[in-house]
Amino acid sequence: MRITSQKALGVLSSAFTFRKPHHVQWLLTRKCNYRCKGCSIWLDQQEGELPAEEIKRGLDVLKRLGVIEIVLSGGNPLLRKDIDEILEYASRFFITTIYDNGSTASHKVETLRNADFVAISLDSLNPKVHDYIKGVKGAWKQAMKSIETLYENGVNVAVSPTISQLNIHEIPKITEYFTERGIPVWYCLYSYDDVPLQDSLFSIGRKKEEFEIKEKNALVELCDTLIEMRKQNKGILITTKVLKTLKRYFSDGKRLWKCAALRNFLVIDHLGRVSGCHLLDPICSVFELPEKWNTSEFENLRREYARCVKCTYLCYIFYSLHGSLVQNLELTKDQLSNAGWLMMQRRFAKTLDF
Repeated sequence: MRITSQKALGVLSSAFTFRKPHHVQWLLTRKCNYRCKGCSIWLDQQEGELPAEEIKRGLDVLKRLGVIEIVLSGGNPLLRKDIDEILEYASRFFITTIYDNGSTASHKVETLRNADFVAISLDSLNPKVHDYIKGVKGAWKQAMKSIETLYENGVNVAVSPTISQLNIHEIPKITEYFTERGIPVWYCLYSYDDVPLQDSLFSIGRKKEEFEIKEKNALVELCDTLIEMRKQNKGILITTKVLKTLKRYFSDGKRLWKCAALRNFLVIDHLGRVSGCHLLDPICSVFELPEKWNTSEFENLRREYARCVKCTYLCYIFYSLHGSLVQNLELTKDQLSNAGWLMMQRRFAKTLDF
């Protein structure tokens, strides 16, 4: 657990910084050991990666820029041999989340103590369904082992299901199951890359019919259910504003948000290249960000991105909706509060009855 009083003051101070990105997702690697059916990274794995020293130098740049939150993902970032060095450094300055597909976290307990949140991808309570989605036999058993191991060792673990047609009716049950045990739930929403591969920073996946949500009324009902559950449950890590926005979109197709890529958030790939989101062309390196951030070039790109309607990736919706100075402060306080809630849960942790 890395949120000390000094770190909390630092991130709250950054929340008052005007015209800066709140959130950065750093896709540290294109290596992955799973074969998830809703993702294609494992089909296009690459060896080249920015070394740890350069990543740390990039993190210094982001700190100066006023970034509050870092998400380390990939691929599977825990496959990097230097992930302990990267994570320890990132967690000094930012609210830091790291993702794992469930395969590796149980072997990296000491490394993951540095994270504020460790998000384990788990898409079903049914082992057969989860293993099918991940494309690896035994994936469910290993994910549950990782969740239990991190929990019992005092690491702030969260479960991160990707909502799709395959599990939409199971999401309330997944939410209840884990939050009752003091483990929060952090949602993704199935989307896909609807742009030519050569035009994107970091391709994640093509359209898969079986994952695309066809029962739109079921998604509307799910949003209503989660809104009600949030009133009594602090472990549901999605805001009511986002849920109401998703409900409206799946009700009548109305997008109540404009993409705030390169304004409220940005993405960095495994080579240190920056874009507003992974769907868009790289525009500079992380080391060039300070000199480019307030240029007319970037302002033009922000206007272009705001007109984009190519995806429904939940993280992009989330940070597009929560982007004003006041909302940044509220969101930062909420994140710190969630981390504090997790710390309290850990104090009373018992062996999980999985």
